[in-house]
Amino acid sequence: MSDTEQYDLDAYLDRIGWKGARRADLATLRDVHLAHALSLPFENLDPVRGAAPSLATADLMAKMVHGRRGGYCYEHNTLLRLALEALGFRVTPLAGRVVVGAGTPESRPRTHAMLRVEVAGEPQPSLADVGFGAPGALLLPVPLVTGAEWEGAGRRHRLVRLSHHGPLELLELQAYDRRAGDWAGQYAFTREPFAPVDFEVFNWFVGTHPRSPFTRRPYLQRTTAGRHLSLDGARFTETLADGTVTERTLTEEAEARRVVAEEFGIEVPDGTVLLG
Repeated sequence: MSDTEQYDLDAYLDRIGWKGARRADLATLRDVHLAHALSLPFENLDPVRGAAPSLATADLMAKMVHGRRGGYCYEHNTLLRLALEALGFRVTPLAGRVVVGAGTPESRPRTHAMLRVEVAGEPQPSLADVGFGAPGALLLPVPLVTGAEWEGAGRRHRLVRLSHHGPLELLELQAYDRRAGDWAGQYAFTREPFAPVDFEVFNWFVGTHPRSPFTRRPYLQRTTAGRHLSLDGARFTETLADGTVTERTLTEEAEARRVVAEEFGIEVPDGTVLLG
C-alpha cells in the first residue's frame, strides 16, 4: 500500500481543527501550517525510551493523528508534507543545521527537516516548517527569499545569506528575540533537495545516538494562542506573548506526567520515565 493510500487527509484536518476550502493556494498553506503548529506538540518521548520513531505513514497517522502524541521534526514535517501534497501543493524536503547555541553552522550536523512549498501563481516558493522545537519556530510559512522581514502570529522572522565556502547559497532563518532586542539564528540550510530515505538516516542517528540531546532527556514544546510551553528535562517554562517568562523545576514523576498530559496534551507511553 502506498503512502497516499495510507494517508487520511480528512482525519489529519480534523485533528488540527481546520475546516477551510481545500485549495492549493497561499491562504490554505498559511492556515493549515498555523493550525498544525497550534495543535500538535513537539516531543521526543520515543528516543527517550530508546527507540527512533517510525516515519512510516501508517505509524505517523496512528501516533499523531489518531493518538494523543506529538513528534519531532521528521515526524511533523513528513505529516505536513503528506497533507500539502494531498491538497495539491508541490513540496520538496530540505535539511538544515540547527544553529541555536552553536558557534558556527559547520559545528552541527545537517539534521533538521523543513519544506520548500511551491504555490501556483506566487512568484517565490515558501519555507514551511512545523517541526522546530523552539520559541523561535515558524508558526506561518515565509517566502523563501532574503532581504525582507515577516511578522505573523506574534513572531518575526527573516532569512539572511551566510558566507561560506560551498557552491550553493547558504541561508539562515532568524527569529527576533524580544527579550534580547536582537535577531537570533535558528538554522542554516541550502536549497538542495533531500529524499525521504535521507531522513530515515537522520532520524536513526538523532533518535538513537547516545550523544544526541533527544535521547538524554524529555524535550517537549507546545504553542497555543498567547503562550509557549516547554519541558526540558525537569525544567518547565511558560513564555507569554508579551515576553513574560515563568519557570519551575518538576521534582516528582507523578507531577511531571500530569504536566505532560494536561499542559502538552500528550499520553506518556508505557515504560517511559520522565525524570529518570
